Amino acid sequence: MSEELNFQAEPSGTAMKPATAAKKLGIYLPAAPQDFQDGAVTHAQLRQLQTNPPQWLVELRLHGPHPRPEVARKLGISITALKKNGMDKPLTTEEIKGLLADQPEWLREARTQLAESRQQNTPDA
Repeated sequence: MSEELNFQAEPSGTAMKPATAAKKLGIYLPAAPQDFQDGAVTHAQLRQLQTNPPQWLVELRLHGPHPRPEVARKLGISITALKKNGMDKPLTTEEIKGLLADQPEWLREARTQLAESRQQNTPDA
C-alpha cells in the first residue's frame, strides 16, 4: 500500500475498536500488527483495508492464524463442533490443511452433520 494507515488511539463516532475491525476483516486480532491492535479504525480505513489490503493483511489471510469462525468455515463445520472437540483456538492454514487431509473421526462426523443440517434447511426447488 502506498500510503500508511494511521490508526486512531481511541474509537470515535466514526471509528471502531480494533476487535470489531478484525472481525469484519475475518482476521485474528492478536496476530495483527501492534499499531492495528492499539488503534481505532475508521470506516474509510476499513474500506481501504478491504479493497487494497497491505501485505501483512494478505499474509494473515493466507497463512493465519485464523479466528474461530474462519477455522470453522475452512473445516466445513460449526463453531459449536470446534468447541465441543477441544479445537476452540486459532489455527494456521497448514494446521487446517493437515486436519482436512487426515480427518479425525470427530471432524468427519461434524462435517457430515453440518452438511445434513444444511440439506434439511434448503427449500425444495
